[in-house]
Amino acid sequence: MTSPVRVLITGAGSGLGRAMAMAWARRGAQIIVADIARERAEESVALCKTSGAADAVFLALDVTSEPDFVAALEWVTAHWGGLDIVVNNAGVAGGGSFEGISEADWSWMLNINLLGVVRGCRVFTSLFKQQQQGQFVNIASMAGLLNPPAMANYNVAKAGVIALSETLAAELSPWNIRTLAVCPSYFQTNLNESLRTHDPLTKAALNKLLASSDITADDIAEGIVAAVGAGDNLYLPHEQAQQAWDRKRQNPGVIPEDMLVYARKLAAAQGKN
Repeated sequence: MTSPVRVLITGAGSGLGRAMAMAWARRGAQIIVADIARERAEESVALCKTSGAADAVFLALDVTSEPDFVAALEWVTAHWGGLDIVVNNAGVAGGGSFEGISEADWSWMLNINLLGVVRGCRVFTSLFKQQQQGQFVNIASMAGLLNPPAMANYNVAKAGVIALSETLAAELSPWNIRTLAVCPSYFQTNLNESLRTHDPLTKAALNKLLASSDITADDIAEGIVAAVGAGDNLYLPHEQAQQAWDRKRQNPGVIPEDMLVYARKLAAAQGKN
């Protein structure tokens, strides 16, 4: 009998994290819902159990804390004898005009969205090497590939996640450790709850884009599970974003026209003639 897949997901108390937890739960996996929000996380645990998970537990985990990741490593080693998949999903939103993003905002964004992923990968790499197998799933963003205006700190953080993922996909492959970078565009989630910006235009634009998406967190979660099964290194859930990325790859030295149009609209809204 095949043993259940053992999965740890950060930020699994809501949004895409919860959707991924439930997607693996439906396949009979053992799930660790790792989050800083206990109440939401406990809801995810209950949903995973009713969805068919072999086991589902909550672990308090702040991605800015390496000791929290180490504690999770010690837990899975003691209770499950190892782990198969680490999903570095927890993240926050931010943006605004470049000159208005403070150094504190840069530090906040990079510490969570980039270094949070670095910590998750670094702490569990030793275990995966001992096991001679493992899978990292790092949630990046199309913003890290297309770099839209008024999102400098978010773009840089997510581009760093993509670069890290590509590096590890090669470096860790001799130990049968795979790395998948996931680059969704906008979809309906609670990402706007974490938004930090000085610019009301950025907030309004994010809310509009999240509400207008025709793809759900559940859709993306199912795609991620399929991409892991296929051994992919990059997954782009949105077809329109995939097309934009294809155009940029064909002309890497050219700023996409839609980004220039968006930049001009922002400048006009900010009163620049």
